[in-house]
Amino acid sequence: MRLMIAGGGGFRVPLVYRALTSGRFAGLVRELVLFDVDPLRLAAMEAVLSSMAPSGGASGLGGASGLGGASGPAVSTTTSLAAGLDGTDMVFAAIRPGGTAGRTADERVAIALGLLGQETTGAGGISYALRSIPGMLELAREMKQRCPDAWLVNFTNPAGMVTEALVPVLGPKVIGICDSAGGLVHRAARAAGAPLPEGRLDGVGYYGLNHLGWLYRLESGGNDLLPGLLADAGALSGFEEGRLFPQPFLQSLGCLPNEYLYYYYDTERAVGAIRAMRQTRGESIHEQQAGLYPALAAAGSGAYELWDAARRSREEGYLAEARASGEQRNEDDLAGGGYERVALGVMRALSGGAAGAAGGAVELILNTPNAGAVPGLPADAVVEVPCVVTPDGAVPLPQDRPGPAQLALMQRVKEVERLTVSAAVNGRRDDAVRAFALHPLIDSAELAAELLAGYEAAFPALRQLWRGRAG
Repeated sequence: MRLMIAGGGGFRVPLVYRALTSGRFAGLVRELVLFDVDPLRLAAMEAVLSSMAPSGGASGLGGASGLGGASGPAVSTTTSLAAGLDGTDMVFAAIRPGGTAGRTADERVAIALGLLGQETTGAGGISYALRSIPGMLELAREMKQRCPDAWLVNFTNPAGMVTEALVPVLGPKVIGICDSAGGLVHRAARAAGAPLPEGRLDGVGYYGLNHLGWLYRLESGGNDLLPGLLADAGALSGFEEGRLFPQPFLQSLGCLPNEYLYYYYDTERAVGAIRAMRQTRGESIHEQQAGLYPALAAAGSGAYELWDAARRSREEGYLAEARASGEQRNEDDLAGGGYERVALGVMRALSGGAAGAAGGAVELILNTPNAGAVPGLPADAVVEVPCVVTPDGAVPLPQDRPGPAQLALMQRVKEVERLTVSAAVNGRRDDAVRAFALHPLIDSAELAAELLAGYEAAFPALRQLWRGRAG
């Protein structure tokens, strides 16, 4: 199989390569093509992958031995999208238009107006989607021309909105992924004393949108273990989502929220913590990467160690605004390695090489059209739910009807997402203003107008998006 990564200079690429060189994914990919518009970022990732070989140096590429002694795929790099796509069987997409400087602007424009400054949630997420969707549509259209049978596994954030924008072009050939929901389920299952096997979600009930979902059932042996877990403050303190929310609140809620719901359930504290920080999360990563990529490209055999130290530092700062002063993340949280396991699990199942659930399928929480899986949401709306993945694609599994509060929030945020997609796809500025105004973390027509004006000043390409279009 030939796999192309769009955004091949991205920071997580070594995690994908590492997984392809050892363990159950070894041998799945014969050729790995890294496509990126930035030659320096490609050179940096090439150096890291080369240094991951046991002997170091360039022998790590071109199919030589990788980590764990298993044969890794041949690796090539390109700045030509056409060359990257020709002959490709699978595309992973993880692009970031505007880079980390764009992420900083997403955060700072919102913070300046007293709003949440976060890259995927609230104002920043809408701005990010307005920039991501046009580039991802270009990729999808090129795929239709150059590799029409290829699958697109989308990492590009905001994953739900981007996937929804691509479904009209690629249909079932696009699947959105995020490691957040699956990570929550597996951590909760371990805390409840019933860890789940890889690729199985038996007895799991989870519904939501990307970065907006709830674990509502966790069965083992016919018994729902979730109520007992929610009543056990000690068990909850053993994993990140359990620590984010007060135990009495979780018990009264009757389910475990995805970590990003912290921004909805404790908005004032989240905004205050972010505004009190010396740097936003985006500024911290931008500062780190500004010097890191040139250093990686020149690091030779030490490139992997340099990258891994930076990865660990980056993981330590994740969701820092939600933690008490001095509170550190657990070693399991710092290990990383979520996205690539989900993406490669999907790829393996699509290629017919999976072993897990009955018939060789796997079960994963993914972003895909609802098709009735979540009652109360449109059938064509992209949702984040447990799915069965086979060579025919991802099929969402039916879930219980969400509680009134959860459903109302999902319906409102889904309407925000659909307005944002319309703005990006059709160039409708009015829809962008309406999306900002409707979002529950903004909820103001006046602030919506100020936000969009601020983002247009930060990203002049947005004005080009509206020019000559309706709205």
